[in-house]
Amino acid sequence: MRICVFGAGAVGGHIAGRLGAVGQHVSVIARGEQLEAIRGRGLRVETRDGVLESTPYATARPEELPSQHVVIVAVKAQSLPQIAAPLSRLLDDDTRVIFATNGIPWWYFHGLRGPYAEERLPLLDPTGALRDLVRPERAVGAVAYTAGTLLAPGVVRAENPKNRLVIGRPDGQPDARLDEFAALLRPSGLEVTVDSRIRDAVWTKLVSNAIGGSLGALTASAGRDILDKPALSAFATAMGHEVVSIARKLGSNPGDPKPILEKLAASTHLQSIAQDLLAERPMEIDALLRAPLALAEIADVPVPHLQFIFELLAQRARAAGAYRESLDI
Repeated sequence: MRICVFGAGAVGGHIAGRLGAVGQHVSVIARGEQLEAIRGRGLRVETRDGVLESTPYATARPEELPSQHVVIVAVKAQSLPQIAAPLSRLLDDDTRVIFATNGIPWWYFHGLRGPYAEERLPLLDPTGALRDLVRPERAVGAVAYTAGTLLAPGVVRAENPKNRLVIGRPDGQPDARLDEFAALLRPSGLEVTVDSRIRDAVWTKLVSNAIGGSLGALTASAGRDILDKPALSAFATAMGHEVVSIARKLGSNPGDPKPILEKLAASTHLQSIAQDLLAERPMEIDALLRAPLALAEIADVPVPHLQFIFELLAQRARAAGAYRESLDI
């Protein structure tokens, strides 16, 4: 199977390292110091179970590669429209493109049944480049639980004791290629599940990211040091219920937010959006907060706590030069 990882940072590097650890040849699209490090020294992934070292083929030029059976896209959500053209060079009609990004995905309404099936989210694909060049029928949703950190160029640490990847087609249909891909990865120690209701998994992760990411960025703290304060815990609980309310109105079921909040309250991991703010990198605010607000408006769900935290975080990010709105809602 020809597999390419587009974006070899914390999440993409981790997945590429897992594939390499089981002898699967994999290519990675990277740039800058990350590209040079992988070319020069290979890829090192540090896990709780040991270190995985591999030497994937690394390039900044997708056109060097043949069309792929599977492409794992692991760049930040706000960068997706800009990579649509180079990504399209890796695709043929049968390629599966697994989007391992946080937040609401650009393909959200593709294959959705019910009263909201014809809705669109131009906020996440403002020029239509993803729709036209990648095409939603190739898209596969993915939710990664790795608590990953890029320690240095070419060096990734996966902090979770158990690392998981949930994947699934937006239309919920079975897919032999996804089953084959999952079977390749499982021996590496990554727990891979193919889920026919991938939006449920997206919303479940979003509860954690919207709360832990936004409050973590505003306080530069992990969940354990935030949710031990009663006022912040109460605010976080209200945010969780608002996210779940949007999901349920749109036909998804992310479950009870209480166990998610309990895990956050024990977490020592600083979420990626908080890491990005500290490093003055562009932040995934649109996918994590602004898109849920757009969906809340479509579904007519009141979300005052999410609206408040979005405005607060967006202004903090603007002040750091780490956020610019992509499109007016």
